Amino acid sequence: MNEKRERIKELVAVLNRASRAYYQADEEIMSNREYDRLYDELVSLEEETGIVLSSSPTVNVGYEVVSSLPKKQHPSPMLSLDKTKDPAALAAWLGDQEGLLSWKLDGLTIVLTYTEGRLSDAVTRGDGITGEVITGNARVFDNVPLTIPSKEETVVRGEAVISYPQFEQINESIEDAEARYKNPRNLCSGTVRQLDSSVTAARHVRFYAFSLAAGGGDQTRRRDQMEWLRAQGFDTVENIPVTRDTVEEAVASFAEKIGDFDIPSDGLVLTFDDIAYGRSLGTTAKFPRDSIAFKWQDELAETTLRQILWNPSRTGLINPIAVFDPVELEGTTVSRASVHNLSIVEELQLLPGDRIQVYKANMIIPQIEKNLSAKAGRAAPEPPGACPACGEETAVRDENGIRTLRCPNPDCPAKKIKSFTHFVGRTAMNIEGLSEATLEKLIGIGALHQLADIFRLDRFREEIVGMEGFGEKSFDNLIKACRKASQTTPDRLLNSLGIPGIGSANARMICLAGENRWEKISGMTEEELLSIDGIGDVLARDFTAFFADEGNRGMLEELLPLLTLDESYEERTDQPLQGKTFVITGSLERFENREAAQEKIRQLGGKAAGSVSKKTDYLVNNDIGSGSSKNKKAKELGIPIITEEQLLEMMNE
Repeated sequence: MNEKRERIKELVAVLNRASRAYYQADEEIMSNREYDRLYDELVSLEEETGIVLSSSPTVNVGYEVVSSLPKKQHPSPMLSLDKTKDPAALAAWLGDQEGLLSWKLDGLTIVLTYTEGRLSDAVTRGDGITGEVITGNARVFDNVPLTIPSKEETVVRGEAVISYPQFEQINESIEDAEARYKNPRNLCSGTVRQLDSSVTAARHVRFYAFSLAAGGGDQTRRRDQMEWLRAQGFDTVENIPVTRDTVEEAVASFAEKIGDFDIPSDGLVLTFDDIAYGRSLGTTAKFPRDSIAFKWQDELAETTLRQILWNPSRTGLINPIAVFDPVELEGTTVSRASVHNLSIVEELQLLPGDRIQVYKANMIIPQIEKNLSAKAGRAAPEPPGACPACGEETAVRDENGIRTLRCPNPDCPAKKIKSFTHFVGRTAMNIEGLSEATLEKLIGIGALHQLADIFRLDRFREEIVGMEGFGEKSFDNLIKACRKASQTTPDRLLNSLGIPGIGSANARMICLAGENRWEKISGMTEEELLSIDGIGDVLARDFTAFFADEGNRGMLEELLPLLTLDESYEERTDQPLQGKTFVITGSLERFENREAAQEKIRQLGGKAAGSVSKKTDYLVNNDIGSGSSKNKKAKELGIPIITEEQLLEMMNE
């Protein structure tokens, strides 16, 4: 009994630590599957022993929010849902009742209150008892109605989400790879709780209602409530009426859609359609009895572990990556999985040659389920004693029971991955084949220490050819891409240097003002910069400070002799697209790619944006009648949708 009681204490501590990281810091220190496994073990032990600690996650819902946002108590507790991964269990749970099956969206639960038909309050779920007031942010969600027809007090619960395309677009705009968001849920959580609602507005959060807590007249069924919500202007989660005879078929129909579903989902929710019946069942200490969650049964595959790569990062953390023989999972081939930290590597006893089981968490993120070769008494694998990037002695840190491996060297090249990644990007030097993963490998073999080294990679032919995923042909293609990129323009070079505030548009304007001569551009004074439309005090100071810095000057002295700059300059007076903002979507026929079309728009005085807004003048789409989200948005805002040919006519091409 003592051993089981100690195990309960251990599980409570580990699960609470994981929950705090996930809900308060938007960090993931263990996979969802691992959390579920430990949680189920805890439930089993509590039932067996009768011991339930006051701090157990089985009786406590969430954690107190920790932010400067105002807090507000919910009128009634917002409980989490019991769960199953067995479709047959849903049929048994439903019994003779009818139910409503819907997506379980993976975002942030929000409660909206309407008074006299106007949005008066928006509160996050928080710890289930008290949430954070985010009314100002909810008002700028893309699809939340600010007013509704009903004048009675109305309380709507739903999920705030950010779609996968929007998530990818936002991550692409973040040059620092370490600062990018791990998943849409983390991004949404941080976005909804912003103190500046303009940040929220720019990220296009959407709200999908899943239940009506107050108001709505006298509906007796959930499906009628959902219809009423839609009549009030709300988007609702997709739902299907089911019985115990049809629920498994309905689950299968949702499963077929998940691969193409733009909104993050971690499963389904089944609710009794009869509202009164559901309420009559009451609740447990943690779960309501009128609903149950269904989580996807992850597809498992068995494979052989080949190695653990230890990838140094900008923060000094050295991340373990499992590399294994390729396997098919959820319709795609995977050969790598993050192992999160040293503790998990040691717990799984991961050694090359081991047989392992892998899966995709929520059908998306590759994870290791189990090491089939692990056995009691086996020695734990040893982490590298030296940083793969700089050779500095590594250090193991234990933070609340989670062991991590770090490089303490402040000058480690891996900590410069931000500058390397930005330098080779599409809008900068545009070097094909130099992905972030490849850059990390090149840093790991000691081939990259400064930007100029990118154009001297031919000195490391033997080492690069021997890298995983490389060979003679890959090496030759990489060298060709670097040579091609060395023939560049001043604005691309300026953009590639990572000066704060200098993106492609500002770089183009500054180079135009400097008549495209690098010597003149790099020597511009604050006064000269401030005379350029759109350049402010802060940007001007950052620009001049960059070129005044001795380290940056040394870096450029190494880099410039390896480049050929096209400094040709012709002042243009013909600007047919001056002042117009364009968004391009879909496939193109006359332009090589979207970037080429955007570049041409900028050359002719226009602006190229990534998403449709009130500031957009034209949406370019060769499929004008498509039902894409950008087309829908343009039509809602009354923005003209033109074809590529019409764009060329406007360009006088």
